[in-house]
Amino acid sequence: MAERANSPPVPGVSVVLQSLGYHTGSGKWLVKPLSLQLAAGEHVAIVGPNGAGKSTLLKLLAGTLTASSGSVWLDGQNLAQLSLPQRARQIAMLGQSDQTDGRLRVQDYVTLGCLPHRTHWTQAQVQQTVETVLSRCRLQTLRQRPLSQLSGGERQRAHLARALAQAPRLLLLDEPTNHLDPRATLDLLQGVASLGISVVAVLHDLALVPQWAHRVIVLQQAELVVCDVPSQALSPQRLQQVFGVNAFYLPHPVTREPILVMDSQAPVGGSSDTSAQPFFNH
Repeated sequence: MAERANSPPVPGVSVVLQSLGYHTGSGKWLVKPLSLQLAAGEHVAIVGPNGAGKSTLLKLLAGTLTASSGSVWLDGQNLAQLSLPQRARQIAMLGQSDQTDGRLRVQDYVTLGCLPHRTHWTQAQVQQTVETVLSRCRLQTLRQRPLSQLSGGERQRAHLARALAQAPRLLLLDEPTNHLDPRATLDLLQGVASLGISVVAVLHDLALVPQWAHRVIVLQQAELVVCDVPSQALSPQRLQQVFGVNAFYLPHPVTREPILVMDSQAPVGGSSDTSAQPFFNH
């Protein structure tokens, strides 16, 4: 399988993690110190078993959690030295359980995403941004509806629209496909991939990762296992090692691109049928 193109667009921001880690007051590491470089415009998936440290790492990237060790750098700027408005103009985060006032109308809620730019944007720019993200997230007909009257999927789209209204260069997504049906899941991942910005997403559905991510961060027991292209990071051997599942790749019936399949009954690496053998050489 050909990996996703490694020539990301300019609008994204490069991210450097230097010995970044976090531990509790008792000294338990939730993310052991790790060092990584993410190119501007890359789409990076974070995967790992429950409790591996995925959400903690995302919060460290967002700056909402103070690191116990190391630092995060955005285009050469230390995240810890940026003011909150400066961070908000660079980074937007869609969390697992964003709590909002259900009385807010969708349009008003999305407009809140423009607040970090209030000293730099005109009212016309704010209105244009809101219209653009409402359209992109298919919320035009729901703009006057209170958040409390939205379905789970509609509310998730509203959260994403609010994040996009920040015009971020780095978008952080923590299990963004929660509450979404299969079509909406694909639309969301394809949509954020088309933005031209840097995106880091915690994903639980491993089958979605190879077609979306440029690279994959695999965590296990708070420790970095690997950060590599999907074919290497999600090899059948590694999926067995980290997740304890058997996996193999089958060709898509139309595109012939490999599709990741997990089966507790299948032998690791697939059956003797050559069509079920891994597409990747290691």
